[in-house]
Amino acid sequence: MFAGTHPLRTPERLSDIGVLDQPEACALDSDGLTQLMAAMRPRLHRYCTRMLGSAFDGEDVVQEALFNAAAAFPAAGEILRPESWLLGIAHNAALDALRRRKRQGLVESDEALANLADHGAQADARVAAAASLAMFLHLSIIQRSCVVLADVLGYSLTETAAILSVSVPAVKAALHRGRGRLRELVDVSEAALPRLAEADLERLRAYAERFNARDFDALRDLLSEEVRLDLVNRTRLAGRKDVSIYFTRYAEAPSCSLALGWAEHRPVLLVTDPAVAAAPVAYVILLDWVDERIVAIRDFRYAPYVMESLTVQRL
Repeated sequence: MFAGTHPLRTPERLSDIGVLDQPEACALDSDGLTQLMAAMRPRLHRYCTRMLGSAFDGEDVVQEALFNAAAAFPAAGEILRPESWLLGIAHNAALDALRRRKRQGLVESDEALANLADHGAQADARVAAAASLAMFLHLSIIQRSCVVLADVLGYSLTETAAILSVSVPAVKAALHRGRGRLRELVDVSEAALPRLAEADLERLRAYAERFNARDFDALRDLLSEEVRLDLVNRTRLAGRKDVSIYFTRYAEAPSCSLALGWAEHRPVLLVTDPAVAAAPVAYVILLDWVDERIVAIRDFRYAPYVMESLTVQRL
């Protein structure tokens, strides 16, 4: 399950790795669909993460978008611009997720635009890069989409307009206002971290200590009968019997260790593993508990791109 390692950086465009010689001008066949989705997954995550304001929620939307793309592909006909096609599906999945949150829709009102500060100086990619995920949520949906596509992912105005199915003037206007709004926000301090309840902190600390001591039988004893495992970008398992093998695989990874951390207003387990990445934190693991039993494990070992958008702190 844990064989192999994964790079922390991935090519920005499909042409960088030869998946498609001309990514925006050649037809996509069924043999190339899997390659397209694998190559684009980190890029889709960067987009969805900023649309949702969460690296974790962004990964949920990426999974939904890839499922939707696979379902739509047989009836899609000839796809001449596969990268834009897949990004468009991810954009729609992000909008669906935002609608489920009952947030503002894609089209903003003239009154809302009039109330936004309008700066003459154009922000560049450095401003977007400096912005936290939470800051993107202060932009309207159309502003957010345009800033992420143009300033984070590097698409042209024409490409951005095609992906979003809007006009180039609409993209220019949204970029102008979105960039100005981000300039207002980049110097705002983040809110203080909420205090973690002592019982929750002790439970996570005990899990990490047992893991680092390689007492995996004790960790198996914590699993509920209906526990779910999401080894992101690799596999999903359900039920205590099947999920138990998860710890067997970690027993074969002696360089791996856990520490307590905080990310996106929730406690996480920070994983250090030189076999996966040289960074101090290679990836994170999320645990959900009910009545002292683990009911869900979400492990990002095989989704290193998530760390590019995730800010973590040690507890």
